[in-house]
Amino acid sequence: MSKKFKLAASEITPLIEATTTCTATDKITVEGMKVGFFYRENPRFENDSGWRIMSGTETQEYINESSNTAIYDLNTIANYDPAIIAFLDFPIGSEFKRRPGTDIFKLI
Repeated sequence: MSKKFKLAASEITPLIEATTTCTATDKITVEGMKVGFFYRENPRFENDSGWRIMSGTETQEYINESSNTAIYDLNTIANYDPAIIAFLDFPIGSEFKRRPGTDIFKLI
């Protein structure tokens, strides 16, 4: 089954210079929710930035279903929620949670 993404490919513009990837859930890319939680772990493959990006509403069951998560260019996810851009240079081990209703993230 094909996914219907919230943003069309033609709506993605260059916002960051990074040419790395990340993983993000369908809550972001299909449902169009804002990023609520993201963290950086050790990269698992070449060009992986290590960023794991979620809305923060995902259940463990949702995360466990592999079809709900995919690999994307980091710039693509920055287009979905530009508020994350300021944090993308933080090191491995960094975790951020959005303050509800704002574009403010707290380092946790």
